[in-house]
Amino acid sequence: MPEWDESACIEAAKRDPSAFSELYEHYVERIYSYVYHRVTNAHDAEDLTSRVFFRALSHIASYDERGVPFAAWLYRIAHNLVANFHRDRSRRPVIALDDLVLTGAVKDRPENLTEKQSDGDFLIELIHELDPSRQELLVLKFTEGLSNLEIGQIMGRSEGAIKSLYHRTLLQLRKEMAKRGVSTE
Repeated sequence: MPEWDESACIEAAKRDPSAFSELYEHYVERIYSYVYHRVTNAHDAEDLTSRVFFRALSHIASYDERGVPFAAWLYRIAHNLVANFHRDRSRRPVIALDDLVLTGAVKDRPENLTEKQSDGDFLIELIHELDPSRQELLVLKFTEGLSNLEIGQIMGRSEGAIKSLYHRTLLQLRKEMAKRGVSTE
């Protein structure tokens, strides 16, 4: 199987929209994961992911690499659509019971599962109280596993600014946890 050539795929997609499918296949899971962790609902994430790729396909002719990876361009489109999505919603997102998944081994006792779920819910609640740029940073770092440099390209900031924002975000979370009586050790 030949090595994947992103630049060749982009150029082919500029000439023939059907060639965009290779870019779609290469990036759809990453973009969906990013969107899902920002909206926490599978149906909304699917809808927004399809919009990301529709918008990318619609504007592929004007895409210019400029030293920024294609993935960063897609994440930027996703970021903008997610921001619009949250701005347009007047209420907090509702999590369907179908979307809740219990984590842990079957041998775990119910009270342990409840405690684990509660701790996870508490942390998610704290993260959702952060401003959107800090939420985005945490999703890109921990869910997508991106480096500070890659996150900086997506968020339009320097690598140093991302390191600083990450450090301040962790301090803010630790402070908020201490304020609510939760040990951070």
